[in-house]
Amino acid sequence: MKKSREMKVENKKILLVEDDPNFGSILREYLSINGYDVTLAKNGIEGFEKFKKDIYDLCLLDVMMPYKDGFTLAKEIREKNDAVPLIFLTAKTLKEDVLKGFKLGADDYISKPFDSEVLLAKIKSILSRRVTQPSIESEEVDFTIGSFEFNSKLRMLAFKEADPIKLSPKENQLLRMLALHVNDLLSRETALNKIWHDDNYFTSRSMDVYIAKLRKYLRADPNVEILNIHGEGFRLVVNVMAE
Repeated sequence: MKKSREMKVENKKILLVEDDPNFGSILREYLSINGYDVTLAKNGIEGFEKFKKDIYDLCLLDVMMPYKDGFTLAKEIREKNDAVPLIFLTAKTLKEDVLKGFKLGADDYISKPFDSEVLLAKIKSILSRRVTQPSIESEEVDFTIGSFEFNSKLRMLAFKEADPIKLSPKENQLLRMLALHVNDLLSRETALNKIWHDDNYFTSRSMDVYIAKLRKYLRADPNVEILNIHGEGFRLVVNVMAE
């Protein structure tokens, strides 16, 4: 693995959970050479213990590990922190496994063997995205969506007297973009590039997972729905009831 030319990463902390000691050591060394502060854990149990004791900017999780697999670890991490980026490293490339990873809130999914420079580029993209994300198209934060009240700054979605739902960061960003385009087309390409900063098979599948989650939240109001515009994108439709 060769050293990348661009080194300014400000000592971002990465938790690497990998059960192959040789591969884990090599990857930790490579990321350290490129300016990252890397903590290596050799299994899911050790990984979660280290996660609870420190604050990390990103987690790299192997999927197939003894004692506790990467999916289980990701679920536990998400229960404690719904914002820290997660990247799965795995030899498993079945569609079901990829979708399972994204349902757990993964930011990316990289199949072994992989080009170390590609991984480095993905890490930089995800971390820079977190810094530059706050404003998407306007400063508006309060939205009325049918019978829902949505505050994107607080990431809260409220429906009448029911307990409000705290959205995950990506759920929040996607619903905000849909709300800004209410009753109009939000192109798939626009959403992927603004939220995921990439338009590929994996990010597209990830967005579909988040769309499904938003549909589940919004189904409490029959006058609100997210339509799939085949080949183009999505439309948040709010039907106005006749008096």
